[in-house]
Amino acid sequence: MPSLPPLMCLLAFGTSMAFAQSEPVSAGEGLTLSWADEILTVRGRDLPGGAVKIWYLEAFCRPGSTDRDWDRTVIPHATKLVEADADGRRIRLRSTLEDGVVVDHDVRAGRDEVDFRLVAANPTTRASQAHWAQPCVRVDAFTGVEPVQKSEEYLPKCFVFLDGRPTRLPTTPWAEKAKYTPGQVWRPAHVDRADVNPRPLSELTPSNGLIGCFSADEKQILATAWEPYQELFQGIICCLHSDLRIGGLAPGERKSIRGKLYLTGPDVAALVKRYEADFPEHRRQDR
Repeated sequence: MPSLPPLMCLLAFGTSMAFAQSEPVSAGEGLTLSWADEILTVRGRDLPGGAVKIWYLEAFCRPGSTDRDWDRTVIPHATKLVEADADGRRIRLRSTLEDGVVVDHDVRAGRDEVDFRLVAANPTTRASQAHWAQPCVRVDAFTGVEPVQKSEEYLPKCFVFLDGRPTRLPTTPWAEKAKYTPGQVWRPAHVDRADVNPRPLSELTPSNGLIGCFSADEKQILATAWEPYQELFQGIICCLHSDLRIGGLAPGERKSIRGKLYLTGPDVAALVKRYEADFPEHRRQDR
């Protein structure tokens, strides 16, 4: 049972594969990237803790995962660094899955965001069960808590969107039973309940694919989203996930996937406006 009560955010608000054009970033400004030992590190002069670390990627997963042992869900993979710009603004990675699927990653840092462009390809003659993957964003330093496994101290800093409004964690109700505990999964309507992380599955359906948290002083927001996305997830190592969806790959098939990590000021309405411009597929249709 979470030790901290649910909090509702008091903020009310009304409102292609080519990289979007953004403002030029001068030397010493904006974010920079590095990748080593499966960790993507995002650095910035004003970032709480100085950096955000992402386990990139934690796992590629098969469907049918909700009630199955985790080691039967994960598809083994290896990721290598292909290229890194000297200024830290861009890196390219390649992940090779045990079943032969290849995923190329083009990751670029901007003034206050990181842009991810992926192409997943199946060059084999066999269908792949690679249905989703996990970028694990560590938020302990950003939220000002100690990186203690299974800690729930950071939950009140975190939010998902329910009924179109940002809602602080833990949500009400809060699921507690699953094959593995603790943690919390929010499944979008387009994903089968049998195909998500084997952690407690909320009965609540998120309004969109954005999940985030506030810094310790509430002056900054970290948020992340992917298209397509499989689930939103609050994990046990002070982490947040918007897990990307692949949906399987037929022989010879290629799929494009895109994602964002936002590191912005505390204006939720401005963040939502920007997110919906980046991911128009995620806009609520009932507004």
